[in-house]
Amino acid sequence: MFHFATSATYATLPDRFFTKIGPTPVRAPSLIAVNDDLARDLGLNPDDLTSPEGVAILAGNALPQGATPLAAVYAGHQFGGWNPRLGDGRAVLLGELTPEGGPQVDIQLKGAGRTPYSRGGDGRAWVGPVIREYLLSEAMHALGVPTTRALAAVLTGEDVYRETRLPGAVLTRVARSHIRIGTFQYFASQRDIDALRTLYEFTRARHYLDAETPLQMLEQVITAQAELVAHWMSLGFIHGVMNTDNMTLSGETIDYGPCAFMDAYHPAKVFSSIDRHGRYAYNQQADIAVWNLAQLASAILPLIDTNEAQAVEVASAALNDFAPQFQAAWTRRFGRKIGLKNATPEDAQLIQDLLNRMGSLGADFTNTFRALADGTARDAFSDPAAYDQWHDAWRARLAAEGTDAATQTAIMRAANPAIIPRNHRVEEAITAAVAGDYAPFHRLHSALKSPYEPAPDMGDLTMAPTADQEVRQTFCGT
Repeated sequence: MFHFATSATYATLPDRFFTKIGPTPVRAPSLIAVNDDLARDLGLNPDDLTSPEGVAILAGNALPQGATPLAAVYAGHQFGGWNPRLGDGRAVLLGELTPEGGPQVDIQLKGAGRTPYSRGGDGRAWVGPVIREYLLSEAMHALGVPTTRALAAVLTGEDVYRETRLPGAVLTRVARSHIRIGTFQYFASQRDIDALRTLYEFTRARHYLDAETPLQMLEQVITAQAELVAHWMSLGFIHGVMNTDNMTLSGETIDYGPCAFMDAYHPAKVFSSIDRHGRYAYNQQADIAVWNLAQLASAILPLIDTNEAQAVEVASAALNDFAPQFQAAWTRRFGRKIGLKNATPEDAQLIQDLLNRMGSLGADFTNTFRALADGTARDAFSDPAAYDQWHDAWRARLAAEGTDAATQTAIMRAANPAIIPRNHRVEEAITAAVAGDYAPFHRLHSALKSPYEPAPDMGDLTMAPTADQEVRQTFCGT
């Protein structure tokens, strides 16, 4: 018997936190995919989700038991510009699930129709962004990165209009929560201290039970974000739209619009078509993270201390700790990429030297690091002499650490994926899906489940793009 019961704790907050609104029904929903593994982790039966009743819920044509659907309000800095009222313009939160032995999670439908926060948009998604977020978020999960996840994707049987007519789709997104820096900013801009306090208590109960004060919560959010961005960068990931409304208090990656993984390494690489000045370039992500965190700190100053000068002093001290935390996380993760079990601050220069050589020669980020474990890294450089000059210092450092070769190889293979969702492969899957062929999507999704040890027949998906395959720009789903 079908059973998909939800709770609705966010809906118990004061009315000014959201607008209660249901998803807009669609004409003829049909299933693209259900994430069987995630469904089971959530205590759901995948077969139930693929049933007509399940597909109706995933499309927004029916509600699960216990749902109180809503669209949340928030604000945010978008590319540095302040927008005082954003909110869920094409998403509806159905409620929360609490799987046995796991944390409570949100169940949200993206592309579920207009809300009061749509700002003139149609509230819908076309199949391209749905496929992209499904693939990218599930790849990130398999890579070990904290992230929202994709439970399902369905076609709506209706067209949406962007530059042209495109098939509509809905993504079911799972997140530890959808509380954003921008959520706090919204109530701070309203000078609504009661709402800020309520939001802090809700966030603390959801994510930071041991944070006894708002300052302690801020410190823990800073740590989570330092670790997250260092993890991104160790995989060559570029978020692309690090607005404050796209940074969660949970420390999960959210919003897979114009994001991408690098092919050839370039420290200032930008993919997003709307990032015309490189604000969210690969090498700017740590600086942007701390800038965003400063906006969070500013928003909660009244909760930290009634004496504003004192609040600013202690919040600034917390923010100043981001840089050393990020650098330590960056060194640890990149150290493991070159086989070091216990990288030290002094190893940062050795790592940077390799990255500089990769950048000057356009070496592929993922394949070069993977080749270190396979003993073939020299072949990744168009000028092998550039690698040779680094190799001797690297081998000397590995010898100094004293681990055996097998351990070094195991460390590198666990830190360096063989397969990532390369831009050209994602675009191939989207192009095929628009034409009604989902085989490339399913094959790529299957391969991405085991990024560190892909199946032998998936070798073509590990290859860097040729010049005519390369994708130079990615686009926001709206």
